[in-house]
Amino acid sequence: MNGASSSGGIRGALSYCVQQVRRYDYHHYLCLLELPANMRKAAFALRAFNVETSRAMDVASDPKIGLMRLLWWQEALDKIYSNKVIEHPVAQALTSVVSEHKVSKSWLKRAVEARINDANRENNDIPQTVEELERYAEDTTSTILYSTLQAGGIKSTAADHASSHIGKASGLLLLLKSLPYHASRNHQFSYIPAKVAEKHGLLVHQSGLSEIKKDSREALCDAVFEMASVANAHLQKARQLAGSVPAKARPVLLPAVPAQVILDSLARVQFDVYDPRLAQGILGAPPLLFQLKLKWYSWRGKY
Repeated sequence: MNGASSSGGIRGALSYCVQQVRRYDYHHYLCLLELPANMRKAAFALRAFNVETSRAMDVASDPKIGLMRLLWWQEALDKIYSNKVIEHPVAQALTSVVSEHKVSKSWLKRAVEARINDANRENNDIPQTVEELERYAEDTTSTILYSTLQAGGIKSTAADHASSHIGKASGLLLLLKSLPYHASRNHQFSYIPAKVAEKHGLLVHQSGLSEIKKDSREALCDAVFEMASVANAHLQKARQLAGSVPAKARPVLLPAVPAQVILDSLARVQFDVYDPRLAQGILGAPPLLFQLKLKWYSWRGKY
């Protein structure tokens, strides 16, 4: 392959990444537009990788096929880091980014492995504690922020710590928002920890198995509030670090804004994840208001 055709192939792969993020992860698409131009290529490739792996189970008619997609990505990462050609636009874009920016393989491997472990769970295998879901959120969401910082050449302990908290908050809140979808698909609230469910009278034991009741809306709201409070605490901790975070790292941390929007939307509906208003606009907020809020934070150098 000559240089011109190779360059054209990479441009096409990156364009595909941008379109995938715009279509399936619109709030983060808007966040990435606020990044400096020299950071967007890597950021869109990494976020598109997240789109591919996060949707693997959802787009598959059979869970086994979804798991095969994730296993394919696990193997693809080994090839990407060996600079082998893979006929997939997101993989091609990642190969270019990894070659150019030396993004650590460990973060991306960790993200895929967390999703594989989650996919291997039985429907009635409920997480026991919020801490388990926090680890899952960090493994799948914070790792994308770590990788984006690394691709941008940003080395900052404070930025890494803030990324950890923002990823945990964002991951938890997106799981909460998607509870009705997962309940309809799996006939189970897969992402409410057993200890939280038991505390609010949602946990029932039948034939040696534990499952979460789906007929107590008020108790479910209480459980969602408790988990959202954990996410809120992470956002507060991330913002307390702002004074130590380098200015060039702050645009990478803008996903704190959509996390806050989900939190505000949940509060507005009294933490009822079945309220149809949560599906309106962008994460339950009017699109113009969301974009203005994001622009305001970006312009002020905040997150």
